[in-house]
Formats: sequence, C-alpha cells, structure tokens
Amino acid sequence: MIEEKAKLREIYKSKRAGLTSAEIVQFSFEILNQFKVWLGSREDFTHFHLFFPIEKQNEVNTYIIKEFLEANQKKVYTSQIKSNRLEMDTFLLSPKTIFEESKMGIPIPVNADKGDPEDLQAILVPLLAFDKVGNRIGYGKGYYDVFLKGLNPKVVKIGLSYFLPEEKISSEEHDIPLDFCITPEKIFTF
Repeated sequence: MIEEKAKLREIYKSKRAGLTSAEIVQFSFEILNQFKVWLGSREDFTHFHLFFPIEKQNEVNTYIIKEFLEANQKKVYTSQIKSNRLEMDTFLLSPKTIFEESKMGIPIPVNADKGDPEDLQAILVPLLAFDKVGNRIGYGKGYYDVFLKGLNPKVVKIGLSYFLPEEKISSEEHDIPLDFCITPEKIFTF
C-alpha cells in the first residue's frame, strides 16, 4: 500500500510538473467555474476553509476562489502548521490579508486573526490524486488527515484536481475521504 501511494505521488507530481503556466491558469479558472456550480445549490454555506497554492508544486490557484467567495460575502479561512507538529491553527482571512511563503513554499497569512474551526462548513482539501470513491493522496505528511479528523464530521470535504480519478486508491484507517472532488471537467460526488 505504501509503495502504491509513493508511486502515485510520483506520477501525479510529474503530471503537474508537465503543466504549462497557461494550463494552470486555464484549469484553475475552469475549477473555479465548477465550484460556482457546486455552490449554486448551497447558498446557506458561508464559512469556507481554503488551502493556498504551493507554486513549485503547480497547485490549483485558490486565490481566485478566495476572491469569488469574499465578493459573495462568504467567510474564508486557512490554516497554518504549528511548529514541529501535525496540528494546524485556523485563521479567518479578509480581502486585505497578506501572504508570505514559508520555508516549504506554503503561503501563510501574516495579518489574519485566529478563526474557530467549529465555524467551518466546507473545506477545500489539497491533493495529488483521488479515486472514484473519494480516497485521496496528498504529499504524505498527514497534516490534513489530522486536521479533518478534528473537525465536525458534517464539514463538507472538497478536493480540487486538474486530473480525473484513479479507479481505486488503497486507504488506511487514518485516511479521511472526500465528499466531492472538483476537476476542470466535472464535479465528482462520493
């Protein structure tokens, strides 16, 4: 199982590395459009947690999702890893939030207030790959699995992926599955 996940990580890191800047922009906007469709029938959702893109990993541009949510009077949050732990602190963002890159290239808010994870209704989860039943593979550090485990089980977990799902990814006991995954082409429901 560990070898399978490691192999999939390498495959999807390579696929991402092969994307051009223009493709990343195009796919990110297509994902934003699919997200708008998803949100269209969920107007009661007002508290969203986002990850922000690690540029060197060619992650989906979620800054445009942040701008869209804020323009629609939604509350936007993110998290920051606590020093030397798997835990993360949650922060409430504003349109004026400034980000700086950590040593790992993760955008972190410098002028945001602490937020309450209990307020979260939906969380956009980073991933490298996902399968047809909602299992996901991240970078293998476990931060999001620990974070998700500590949230209300009703929080909706949404992956964002440039690519279509794998048939099946083996899951471990600590893995938290997605409820949805949004790709440029469609919204997958699990």
